[in-house]
Amino acid sequence: MSQEQPAPSRPVQQVLVTGGTGFLGAYILQALLRAGYRVRAIRRSPRLPFFIGDAVTDGVQWIEADLLDPLSLEEAMTGVDAVVHAAAMVSFARRDRKQMYKTNIEGTANVVNAALESNIAKCIYISSVAALGRSTQGATVDEGKQWDEIRLDTHYAVSKYHAEMEVWRAIGEGLDAVILNPSTILGYGDWNTTSCAIFKHVFEEFPWYTEGINGFVDVQDVARAVAILLGTPLTAERFVLSADNLSFHQVFDQIAAGFGKKKPSREATPLLAAIAWKLEGFKSLFTGRDPLLTRETSRLAQSKTYFDNRKILQALPEFRFTPVADTISRTCAAYLKDLQNKT
Repeated sequence: MSQEQPAPSRPVQQVLVTGGTGFLGAYILQALLRAGYRVRAIRRSPRLPFFIGDAVTDGVQWIEADLLDPLSLEEAMTGVDAVVHAAAMVSFARRDRKQMYKTNIEGTANVVNAALESNIAKCIYISSVAALGRSTQGATVDEGKQWDEIRLDTHYAVSKYHAEMEVWRAIGEGLDAVILNPSTILGYGDWNTTSCAIFKHVFEEFPWYTEGINGFVDVQDVARAVAILLGTPLTAERFVLSADNLSFHQVFDQIAAGFGKKKPSREATPLLAAIAWKLEGFKSLFTGRDPLLTRETSRLAQSKTYFDNRKILQALPEFRFTPVADTISRTCAAYLKDLQNKT
């Protein structure tokens, strides 16, 4: 029998979400509305996420604010009980590093400072398993791993680690907050951006694969965990959100099968991967598009890191992860339906 979580001391009714127009942020909006919360979300782009439907986007109060403008954040938090900070910049391009550090670290500091100033009852920060650091020996990573910067850590990972330090500092100053560390997030979204691009590359029969191992999780599971945690008194905790540990080869093969496409057939060894990212960088000089591979992503694709999800399952007995195979099957079907509707 599932153990019920006690309610937080101050009930949460209205929630502010940063990053609500992003891939994960959009699904968080959907999960919060389904759970009965009133939702306000920050938008900086005129485009709203198309992949969650008009019923969700119409049910949200959209406001304009800037992570780097503390005053606008305090105004956005007026009348709000909780904040879900999902906004972040993700990039592996050298030219974006300065802005990424500023957005992810200073922006997070501004959010938690405004939450303290506004007497927010609960804050959930969406971090990443990248902020825990990776393993060089194929070891298992959980919430207790100590940060130890190594070659496998990307600049994005470093920025998220330091952003987490801002959240822990705010917790020390009295903020009730929980940190979530999702692994690679899979699901239906804009397949030109974020981890959704994995599906597009496999659909286009990208021929290369690696035997690197990583954690993967359904976007809807991460969003659902956020909605559940808002109704608990849990604070000063972090949780790894990862359903399955799989090789990139396995994931690519499953996606190819879901699309009825040719499976990747060429293994990108470390040497070949090093050549590939250099060629991609050279090509991007002429196309103006971000390279498909960089030095950082090439290293990640070769690494083997396993993630332990037991803590969240113990904390939330009613919570279950969707098997990655089911996530991939559902997502491929959604993309195929989109393509059929366009023809």
